Amino acid sequence: MHISDPKFGLSFELFPPRSLEASFKMWSTLEGLVGLDPSFVSVTYGAGGTTRDLSKSAVGVIADHYGLNVAGHLTCVGATRTETLQVAQDYAAAGAKQIVALRGDAPNGATNFEAHPDGFSGSIELIEALAAQNQFNIRVAAYPHVHPDSANADHDIVMLHSKFKAGADSAITQFFFEAEDFLRFRDRAEKAGIKNKIVPGILPVENWAKTKVFSQRCGAQTPDWLDKAFSNTKSKAEHDLLSTAVCTELCDDLINEGVEDLHFYTLNDARLTSDVCRALGRSVTPPVAAKVA
Repeated sequence: MHISDPKFGLSFELFPPRSLEASFKMWSTLEGLVGLDPSFVSVTYGAGGTTRDLSKSAVGVIADHYGLNVAGHLTCVGATRTETLQVAQDYAAAGAKQIVALRGDAPNGATNFEAHPDGFSGSIELIEALAAQNQFNIRVAAYPHVHPDSANADHDIVMLHSKFKAGADSAITQFFFEAEDFLRFRDRAEKAGIKNKIVPGILPVENWAKTKVFSQRCGAQTPDWLDKAFSNTKSKAEHDLLSTAVCTELCDDLINEGVEDLHFYTLNDARLTSDVCRALGRSVTPPVAAKVA
């Protein structure tokens, strides 16, 4: 493995805490990653808008206390158009100039996405409405493996092209474990005329058993060689060492193929993400102390 030039862009995804303990964990994660100089931090949005207020609160604290660029996630699930766009304005008021615009998953207990009678029909309409406001950098999702609701891989490319035509600025992919999966997807997107930046989404594996279950739900492929490798680990230390090595090699391969930015799904745990970034040569700078209200 050839370690690449460390001058690659970084961004991190966090999810809003639902308890006091989770809150401490999220802020500890941010403290552990802010010294890596991320270009932005994104905050997720629970299924059916279940973490709407928590997401807005986290966005505000990150923007105000840490001075970071923040991207708030926004979905179409369980809300009217007016309610959804109000969340976007609340994000803007809290200091977020970027939005990750998503259709969103079905709420708990439902098997399929159903648009609210007065809501957006999906991500395309949401992107168009956000773009019309002309105040956000709009990021969208892309899928190197076939999305569970897509007929085939070609449909995913068509949808991504439509998102950019609707006004999106860039895309972040679902996670994957082999560089070729992303590179083939990037080639197909370019062949289809897509010129916007597509940023690979990276998932350092914290728990392989849970990762396999989640991958099955969202359509991400888990290669047999990786399953065997994790199955052969004898301890948590071995598991984490393997995770760091595999993820570092994946990222290094991507950077050597011209990828300029990496987006990490941190699962609110800084350890593996930080280890990977440092293994790639990214130095850690002392974080600026958070402002005290």
